[in-house]
Amino acid sequence: MFKKILIANRGEIACRVIKSARKMGIKTVAVYSDADRDALHVQLADEAVHIGASPSAESYLVADRIIKACIDTGAEAVHPGYGFLSENSSFCEALAGKGIAFIGPKTRAIEAMGDKITSKRLADKAKVNTIPGYTDVVKDAEQAVEIARDIGYPVMLKASAGGGGKGMRIAHDDAGCRDGFERAANEARSSFGDDRIFIEKFIEEPRHIEIQIMADSHGNIIYLNERECSLQRRHQKVIEEAPSPFLDEQTRKSMGEQAVALARAVDYESAGTVEFIVDPQRNFYFLEMNTRLQVEHPVTELTTGIDLVELMIRVAAGEKLPIAQKDVGINGWSIESRVYAEDPLRNFLPSTGRLIYYRPPAEDDHVRVDTGVYEGGEVSMFYDPMVAKLITWGEDRDQAIEKMRTALDKFLIRGISTNVSFLSALMAHERFVTGNISTNTIAEEYPEGFHPGDIPLEDPATIIAVVGSMVRKYRDRAAQIDGQLPGHRRLVPADWVVLLNGAYHAISVEPEVGGHDVRYNGKTYAVRSNWEFGQSLFAGTINGEAVFVQVSRTNQVYRLSRSGSETEVIVLSPRAAELHKIMPHKEPPDLSRHLVAPMPGLLVSVSVAAGDEVKAGDELAVLEAMKMENVLRAERNGVVVKVHFEQGASVEVDDVIMELE
Repeated sequence: MFKKILIANRGEIACRVIKSARKMGIKTVAVYSDADRDALHVQLADEAVHIGASPSAESYLVADRIIKACIDTGAEAVHPGYGFLSENSSFCEALAGKGIAFIGPKTRAIEAMGDKITSKRLADKAKVNTIPGYTDVVKDAEQAVEIARDIGYPVMLKASAGGGGKGMRIAHDDAGCRDGFERAANEARSSFGDDRIFIEKFIEEPRHIEIQIMADSHGNIIYLNERECSLQRRHQKVIEEAPSPFLDEQTRKSMGEQAVALARAVDYESAGTVEFIVDPQRNFYFLEMNTRLQVEHPVTELTTGIDLVELMIRVAAGEKLPIAQKDVGINGWSIESRVYAEDPLRNFLPSTGRLIYYRPPAEDDHVRVDTGVYEGGEVSMFYDPMVAKLITWGEDRDQAIEKMRTALDKFLIRGISTNVSFLSALMAHERFVTGNISTNTIAEEYPEGFHPGDIPLEDPATIIAVVGSMVRKYRDRAAQIDGQLPGHRRLVPADWVVLLNGAYHAISVEPEVGGHDVRYNGKTYAVRSNWEFGQSLFAGTINGEAVFVQVSRTNQVYRLSRSGSETEVIVLSPRAAELHKIMPHKEPPDLSRHLVAPMPGLLVSVSVAAGDEVKAGDELAVLEAMKMENVLRAERNGVVVKVHFEQGASVEVDDVIMELE
C-alpha cells in the first residue's frame, strides 16, 4: 500500500480524499495556487506545495508542476479528484513515466471514454444502447444547422471534451442551433482547451440516471447501482439521489450490465460512471462515461456502505476488489444537494467574497457535509462556485427528504449569496416529492428564473412566534439592566405588533419556563428554546414540534430564514405601529439606465457601441465568471450613451459597464 499520495485538486474533493487516506494511514500532499494559500485542503494535508498563480491554467492544470511536487515530496501516487487533470491521458502517461501511480483508470480508457465521439462508437460496438446522432466533429455553425435538420429538432450540441454542463446547448430551430454552436464552442474552448462539437437527438422528457462501476486490474468489474441526477439547471446537476425513484429492478440490472460491458471493452480499472438518458418508458441510452470519481458519489457510499475513494486507492495499489456483484445491496435512501455560491434571485449569478459565517449542520448517521471552505475563508472567482455538498440518509425516500429539509434550515452561511433557498424550494416541490421529475423539471417549473414568489409560503405563525419570543427576551434583558439603576423600574409590555410582508400582526407574549407563550390570531404557541443573544440559529420547539430558524437582528429589524424563505420583520409597540402605517414610502432609484456588472469577471465580449439602439432583451455583453458565460441583456429600450469597458477587461461587482438613455 502507498505510504504517501498527492491530491491534484482543491476544494471539497481534495478534503474528501484526504479523509479516506488518513483513515487508511496514508500521508497526503496538497497542492495550491495563490488564491488557495489558506484553503482548507491545504490545512488538512500533511504537506502542501505551491504550484502557481490563481487561474487554474497557471496552477492546477500545469501537469509538470504537479509531477515535480510528487518528486519533491516523495508521493508515490496521485489522486486527481474530478475536473482539472482527472481525465487527462497525457498527465497519466507523464506520471507513469516517473514511476508514480495514477489513482484512476489507464490511459486507453481515459482517451476512449474522455472523447464523447469515440466513446459513442465504442458503446455501439459493445452493444450499449446509444442516442441517434452525428458522431463526427461539426466544422461550423452552418454545418451544425444542416446536421440538426437531418436529425430533426430538438437537438443537443455538446462539447466532445465537455463535462459539468459546460459546452452544452439545446437547439429547437436553426437560429438556436447557430447561437448554441457558438456558445458551446466558446465555453468548451475556455474550460477544456478543446472546442470540438458534436450533435445528437435530444430525448424529450428525459431522466439522467447514471451507473457507478468499480473495476480492478484483475478483471473484476461490478456496478454499484444507480444515481438519479435529473434535477439540473443549465445541464448542471443540482440534486442527486440513490436509488432512483423511477427504475425497477429489471431496468437497473440491464443498465448495470451494459455499463460493465462498456467498461470491459476498454479494460477499465478504478471508479467510473456510465451516464444514461432514460425516457418515460424506461428505454435507456448511453450518454457518456466519466473516467473519474463523480461529484455525487456520496449518495452511492451512503446506500451501499462502500468507501469509493478507499477502493480507488486499493485498486491503484494492485489489490483485488473485496466484494463481488452479489454482495452489492441498497440500504435506505440518500439525497445530495449542491450548495453553490450563487444568487438564485438574480438569475443564479455567481457570488464571491468572504464567509463571515459558515456553520453547516452537525454530521451524524443521517447528515454528511463534504466541503472545502471554512468560516473566515474566501470564495474566489477563479474556480467552481461549489461551497459544499449536503448529503442526507434515511431509511426511505420520505425520511431522506425530511432530513434534507431540516439540514438546509440549519445550514448557516453569511457573507455570500447561496442557492439554499432554491434547494429548499425544490425539496418542497410536489414534482420532486412524488419523484415525477426529468432534466426539464427546473426549466418547466421556473421558466422565468427563480423569484421570491417561488419560495414555498408557510403559515406565518412560526416566524411570528419565534420573533415574538426573541423580542420579549431582548426587552426583558433591557428591563433588567435598567432595573439595576437606583430609582428606576422598567415594565415590559406583553402586547406588540409584528410587521411581516406588509401586514401588521398583533401578538401577546408572556414568559414561561424554558421560553414564552405567544398569543397570535386566537391561538397560543408554546415557544421553548435555549436560544441565547447573538446566536444565529434559533433551535427549539413550537407546541412540541422541532423548529430551526436562522436569525439576525439589526436595531429593530429582525431577519429570519426558514425553508428557503428569508423574511425581514419589524416589531413595534401598538402606538408605533399606528404611526408606521402613515409613514411615506420612498421609491427605489431607477437603475435601468446602467448596465452594472452583477459579479466580478472577464468581459468575453461587448456587443454594442455608443450610439447603438437596443431593445429590451438584447444582448449587451457576455461576462465570464466561475468558468461560465453569462449573457447581460438590456432591461428596456434605449440608446447606448457610453461604454466604459472593452472586450477582455476585468470588472468588479457593481462596475458600470455601459450607460443607456
